[in-house]
Amino acid sequence: MDALDVNRAHWDALAAVHGQDAYYDKEALVAGRDSLSEHEAAAVGDVTDLDVLHLQCHIGFDSISLARRGARVTGVDFSPRSLAAAAELAERAGVEIEWVQADATALPEALHGRFDVVYSTAGVLCWIADIDAWMRSVATALRPGGRLVLVELHPLFLMVGSPDPLVLDFPYAFDGARTFDEPGSYADAKADVAATATVEYAHSLGEVVTAAIGAGLRIDALHEHMDAARDLRGDLLPREADGRCRLRIGGEVLPIIYTLQATR
Repeated sequence: MDALDVNRAHWDALAAVHGQDAYYDKEALVAGRDSLSEHEAAAVGDVTDLDVLHLQCHIGFDSISLARRGARVTGVDFSPRSLAAAAELAERAGVEIEWVQADATALPEALHGRFDVVYSTAGVLCWIADIDAWMRSVATALRPGGRLVLVELHPLFLMVGSPDPLVLDFPYAFDGARTFDEPGSYADAKADVAATATVEYAHSLGEVVTAAIGAGLRIDALHEHMDAARDLRGDLLPREADGRCRLRIGGEVLPIIYTLQATR
């Protein structure tokens, strides 16, 4: 199998187990809980009556939350099992969303020029080999004046396999494909995941920004966040006394998330 097929099999397998864990609480979502984090909500803003493309939507939690916020939402993912789970959840939640199976780097022509916002978060770019193609795809989907809202795991955070003792097991910048075969899921380390092999790629902050500019997008803001309400990589970061999660190395706090906002 090529890298795309390996990763699709992995995400199909994750879709089969996600929702049976505290990380993805399906019942709370259906009952009305909003899944957007504080950083995501602040970046996306008011989406009432806007056309929003949720790129790499997985099982659709944020797609459903965006629809409840008043957006007309299209969810795109390359995993058919993820989309099937997302469609089932949306039906249970009583929201209408269009679901499209597609490669994020080559969106179908039917999606071109349709959207006021392309929204993507978090842990999405490590599955993308060609960051330039991803940004061109985003730009193609946006209407003139449309916005990219990307809330992503910081490349410094992705490097860290363990903060104490410090172990670095992933590159900061692109150096080609890295292959892994690890049990469990970021949502539940003990989950029985049927396909555990993955192919992943690093992208530095500079590479992401340069790709956006190269795609014709205007950079409006780049924010680096030093803390978050939960550890988006599972259980890597302890929760501190104030309830926040931080990455501390040698006593210093490093960024764990960044928000990139750009306009076509």
